[in-house]
Amino acid sequence: MERTLTIEVPESIYDSLVRVAEQKGRTPEELAVEWLGHATRMAIEDPVENFIAFASNIPDWADQHDKYIGQTLIEKEKVKVDEGN
Repeated sequence: MERTLTIEVPESIYDSLVRVAEQKGRTPEELAVEWLGHATRMAIEDPVENFIAFASNIPDWADQHDKYIGQTLIEKEKVKVDEGN
């Protein structure tokens, strides 16, 4: 099922959207739907999102986030190996 979504955007964004759509041989609406779909998929599939909720209780997370993300990824790989995946 398709839904209709009406949004208001600043003229500068609309003008840019029209220019890019013309370059690609598409309508602004087609391009906007494609981009919106991509953005929502990225937001849903963001692997860091779950970690951010966990990290909110870690005081030095902002300074040490790479270290903590790395540790989490290593731990997940160890679990996969231990499970035979």
